[in-house]
Amino acid sequence: MTLLTFSRAVRRLMTSIAGGARGLLKRSRLHPSKDRASASIMACTALVCVGFLTIPSAVEAQNYRFNNVAIEGNQRIEAGTILTYAGIGRGETVSAGELNEAYQRILNSGLFEDVSINPRGSTLEIRVIEFPTISKIAFEGNTRIDDDDLFGQIESAPRQVYNPAKAERDVAVIVDAYAQSGRSAARVSPKVIRRSDNRVDLVFEIFEGKKIEVQRLSFVGNRAYSDRRLRRVVDSKQAGLFRALVNRDTFVQDRIEFDKQLLADFYAARGYVDFRVTGTNAELARERDTYFVTFNIEEGQQFSFGRITTVSELPNAEAAEYQDALRIKPGEIYTPTKVENSIARMERLGVRNGVDFLRVEPRITRNDRDLTLDVEFALVRGPRVFVERIDIEGNTTTLDRVIRRQFDTVEGDPFNPREIREAAERIRALDFFETAEVDAREGSTPDQVVVDVDVEEKSTGSLSFGASYSTSSGVGFSIGFTERNFLGRGQRLAAQIAASADQANYNLSFVEPAFLGRDVAFGLDFSLIDTDADFSFYDTTIGAFRPSLTFPVSENGRLSLLYSAAYKDMSNYTGTSGILATEVARGDEWASGLGYEYTYDTRRTGLNPNAGVLLAFGQEFYGLGGDQEYIKTSARAIAQTRVLNEELTLRATLEGGALNFLGSDDSRAVDRYSGQIIRGFEPNGIGPTESLEQLGGNYFAALKFDAEFPLGLPEEYGITGGAFYDIGALWDVDTTGATGPLASTSFNTRQAIGLSVIWQSPFGPLRFNFSHALQKEPGDKTQAFDLSIASTF
Repeated sequence: MTLLTFSRAVRRLMTSIAGGARGLLKRSRLHPSKDRASASIMACTALVCVGFLTIPSAVEAQNYRFNNVAIEGNQRIEAGTILTYAGIGRGETVSAGELNEAYQRILNSGLFEDVSINPRGSTLEIRVIEFPTISKIAFEGNTRIDDDDLFGQIESAPRQVYNPAKAERDVAVIVDAYAQSGRSAARVSPKVIRRSDNRVDLVFEIFEGKKIEVQRLSFVGNRAYSDRRLRRVVDSKQAGLFRALVNRDTFVQDRIEFDKQLLADFYAARGYVDFRVTGTNAELARERDTYFVTFNIEEGQQFSFGRITTVSELPNAEAAEYQDALRIKPGEIYTPTKVENSIARMERLGVRNGVDFLRVEPRITRNDRDLTLDVEFALVRGPRVFVERIDIEGNTTTLDRVIRRQFDTVEGDPFNPREIREAAERIRALDFFETAEVDAREGSTPDQVVVDVDVEEKSTGSLSFGASYSTSSGVGFSIGFTERNFLGRGQRLAAQIAASADQANYNLSFVEPAFLGRDVAFGLDFSLIDTDADFSFYDTTIGAFRPSLTFPVSENGRLSLLYSAAYKDMSNYTGTSGILATEVARGDEWASGLGYEYTYDTRRTGLNPNAGVLLAFGQEFYGLGGDQEYIKTSARAIAQTRVLNEELTLRATLEGGALNFLGSDDSRAVDRYSGQIIRGFEPNGIGPTESLEQLGGNYFAALKFDAEFPLGLPEEYGITGGAFYDIGALWDVDTTGATGPLASTSFNTRQAIGLSVIWQSPFGPLRFNFSHALQKEPGDKTQAFDLSIASTF
């Protein structure tokens, strides 16, 4: 039976039911209580059936065909644009569903507040109400973030069409910007002010709220390292004394995520391969002004290196040769850094040997019984994939070549994922960019790869003003300018002027890190120091010009070649020393010479996160013109380690220097070593004297031992303790012109012990030393207390 036949049958049935209902109604006059009820039932049945018959069927669905389209209400938007969104052409047959789809397309264009579509015979009538145009955008209530910074983040802009959805997205962006600065309670409300000519002003009303600080950072599950040690690892900090000057004590959710990665890296570098952060809990205080952040962690067991072997699957790569290139020893604490450095060393060896597409795969076997990891380095053939090109985007100031020279790979080279990762780390280490993403994608053919570098610039210049106090030079002031990415060339330019009551320092330095496109740093240093008789018994003027070239000679070694030109003048002598009077009478003198310095620094590779060694040795040969001819030799060795779960830092420093004047030349006080050789004595407070006036010495040597440890104070104070023992000597002086009694001209050691308070202040690390001289010589000037900038290794 067809649908049409079924419909006719139903209509006949309805006619019968309707006739029966009329008969019942007539009889209801005679039997109202009985027949009226039956009539009502039949009437309702008839109505249901009528409703059933009025439901449109697929056969009877309504279609439309329009010969004309009338568009009303549009002022800025062209009618053709609206027709394009509608997608309905003249003369086309469309269904009601397609009309609804056209309506949705026009509405979703984001150009109209309201849309209606009405079929009028052969004419389709489209009525629209356009969104207004934004006349201006304003921010009210913001003091912590400038208008310009907010404008740079939102999507809406003047002379664009106002879109409520876009305005809501702008609200979310502004709220997120405040959350990133620690103001997670900030609220933003968009307000629209109607103007004439269908224009509006868009105003974002901002309630900034207060910064929500991190009151306490806690760790649950840590056994190997204390909360105090782990707080030094994470980037978030607890609220301290100078919370107004420190931004890292504010709660920022993204920073917490970064802290989790820092913790993972910290434990992995110390052999805890199973470490994981099981969860974080940020609890808002009842007063809603501080957070209590807790990291739940599982440390796992600490693993060491087991057997270290190398196997080769390549006929032209001998495993024994590559095994000899390794620097890993069984029994050492496992760290992924050593594995990565070994892979890099072996792959560089493969490049030198001409083995293309050499890849080193570390195959690690876990031994839970003895807590070791056996590492087998497999030399395998990597896929034959080449670098098609390197695309760099987002650098508005930094030149492409500054980024490109961080890659050891160039176009056409075999593609090595490890080298690309290392290049990405070098780009981030430049500290020129807020973000730096490096990704690889397939190129024009399957065996080609395109490396995409996407960076976001950040400010690299700074202007500083400062005040200082030193027990040797009193109160001082300084102003400095530093640009780490000068003219976008990756160059460093720095200038500083520092002055106190009795001396002034002027410094200008410039560094080109890639001289002539090579891994060679070219440096220029200018300095001028003026002191007056309040600092000593004579005025001095010392100027220096020092260009240099520095380049790597090994994985941890650097060699610097330099030229030095120095101007030195002594005047206005007020003392009684015959030696100094003779030297002052010589007036100004020039010295010119060549030199070198070799440094070996294991901190460059970070193979041991708890220890490091720095060795430096250099010589300067003067006599290349000028008034003086001498050799200046200097040496320094520093070793540091952390013990007792890294709570105690131990450091030993050995340094010395020698001046050897040639021919008839004699050194002067401005040439000789002075300053603070060891703690416990004033600057220029030990060494040879004449008539109790310090002369300085041609030789010095010092051995210093330091220990730094926590004092049990809350970490937010940033105060730790220290103890030291120094032993040193300053000796030898040319006695030409001596008229008074001489003392300490030979090698005589001095010794001092002391305690220190180290404060990580907002103005820099300060060190307060309380010293006691154990051994001294006549004429020495002891110093029980001094305040200085704390140096770091």
